[in-house]
Amino acid sequence: MKLWKVLGIAGLTGVAATGAIIAREQRKRAQVTPDDVRRRLHERLAETDREG
Repeated sequence: MKLWKVLGIAGLTGVAATGAIIAREQRKRAQVTPDDVRRRLHERLAETDREG
C-alpha cells in the first residue's frame, strides 16, 4: 500500500511540474508583440535567402 502512495505523490508532482512549465511558456508567448513576431519572421526569411 505504501508503494501506491509514493507512486501517487510522484505522479502528482510530475503533473504539477508540467503545468508550471506550460504556464511559464504561455506567459512568454503572451509577452511577444506582433511587431516582434514580424521582425523574427523577416529575420528567418533573410537567413533562408542567404543560405539558398
